[in-house]
Amino acid sequence: MTAIDYDLEFLEDGRHIELISIGMVCDDGREYYAVNRDMPVRKIRKHQWLMKNVVPSLPKGQGDRRNHVPKSWLFDYADPVVKRRERIAEDVMDFIRTAGPDVQLWANYGAYDHVCLAQLWGRMIDLPEGVPMFTHDIQQERARLGLRWDELPQQESGEHNALADARHNQTVRRWLAEQEARTP
Repeated sequence: MTAIDYDLEFLEDGRHIELISIGMVCDDGREYYAVNRDMPVRKIRKHQWLMKNVVPSLPKGQGDRRNHVPKSWLFDYADPVVKRRERIAEDVMDFIRTAGPDVQLWANYGAYDHVCLAQLWGRMIDLPEGVPMFTHDIQQERARLGLRWDELPQQESGEHNALADARHNQTVRRWLAEQEARTP
């Protein structure tokens, strides 16, 4: 079994879940990070929490003449991690398939993350072969082991950056596995 820990930042309004960014880390050492060029910028601007917590972690321009990014832009469209949704879907499919035939996806509070991930390819039944139809949840595993939230390793920095959150998810998942192994 190979695990892929992931996190998505997204805009949700109770009816729709729209991808902002995705971070994935695999047990084999690979990492993937992308920002959705097609994100709903106007809606995000109106969302105070996203503007305060998620937007600051998106790629910013360097401020030089060649790469000047207007202040009105939420992120640098020229940054190589900024990709069209279709490209992200292809990259993620390849990232998951490269991990091998027995892949587990892990996320923290991952219900919406999994829905948003699945929507990269359309409906749930449209998931490409090799992409798991469910995500293991860190909080569910924590509860199963009888642990409190405040007992888990805490994230030191980068919260709400999808790649930093995915890295932290991997740390917590591995820590939980160690706790289970110590239980008689």
